[in-house]
Amino acid sequence: METSYLKTFVLVVESGSMSEAARRLEITPAAVAHQLRLLERELGTRLLARAGRTVTPTEAGHRMVERAGAILRDLGNLKAAINEEAAAGELRLGAINTALHSVMPEMLAGFVKAYPEARVEIRTALSPELYDAVLRNELDVAVCLHPPFALPKTMCWEQLCEEPLVVMAPQRLATRDAQALLRDEPFIRYNRQLGGGKQADAWLRKKGIVPHERFELSSLPAIAMLVDRGLGVSLAPDASVPWWRGLRVARLPLADQPYRRRFGIIWPRASVRARLIQVLVEQARQAVARR
Repeated sequence: METSYLKTFVLVVESGSMSEAARRLEITPAAVAHQLRLLERELGTRLLARAGRTVTPTEAGHRMVERAGAILRDLGNLKAAINEEAAAGELRLGAINTALHSVMPEMLAGFVKAYPEARVEIRTALSPELYDAVLRNELDVAVCLHPPFALPKTMCWEQLCEEPLVVMAPQRLATRDAQALLRDEPFIRYNRQLGGGKQADAWLRKKGIVPHERFELSSLPAIAMLVDRGLGVSLAPDASVPWWRGLRVARLPLADQPYRRRFGIIWPRASVRARLIQVLVEQARQAVARR
C-alpha cells in the first residue's frame, strides 16, 4: 500500500473535499481521485461516498480513518528512528497558554539556532490534555503544569519554576492590604478550569472571601491589561514574564501562601526525538534563568 495514498485519504476526510485536499497537496483533483480509486481497489471496498463537491467516509472509511492516524504516526516514528535527518527534522510540541507568552519565544529562538531546518508543530491546550497527548504519543514534549498525581516511570519531568499566587492590583492601590482588596474591589477571576484558577478559588474559599466578580477569563496577559486599566483586581499565579513591562500593575504577595503552580516540561523517557527534546529543555532552562 502506498503510504502517500493513505495520507491523501486522511486529508480528504479532514477537509471534506477532494479539491481542498488537492490544493493542500499541490496536485490536481484528478490526481487525488486517482489515488483514492487505487486505494479502494487495493482494499476491495469503497471508502468514500461522493455527493456533489463534498465527500464523506463510508462505514469502512470511518474504520479506516480510526486506524490510519496510528499507522502514519508509527511510520513516522520508524522513519525517524532509522534516519538521522528525519529525527532532526520535526518536533510536536504542546504548550499551555501561559507558556506561549512567557518562555516559549526565547526557548524556540534558542532551539532554532541549534536546528535551523527543524519544523516544530505547536499545539495549545490545557495541561491535562497535553499530558494525555504526550502519553498517547501524539506529542513529543509539552510545556505545562505538573499533573496532580505522581508521573509514571515512563515519563520525564523538568520543573522550570514554581509560581505563588499574588494579588494583581492597579498601581494606585499598591499600599492597600491584599485581602481587603479582594473583598472590596471588583474581581477579575482567573478561569477555574485552569490549575492556577483552581488554586486561587481554593485560597479564597479557605479565607472565606466572596469577591465581587466582574470578569472570568483564561488569559493572564488579558487579566493584567484589565487590571492596568483599573477594571478590578485579581488573584493569579505570579508569572513574571515580558508582558508585565509597561503595565501599571502591582503584584502583592499573600502572607499565607500554601499554593504554588508547578510549571515545567514533560516528555516520554524513550523517544526517537530525544536529541531535539533535550535541546528544547536546555533552552527552556536558560529562558527561565534569564527571566
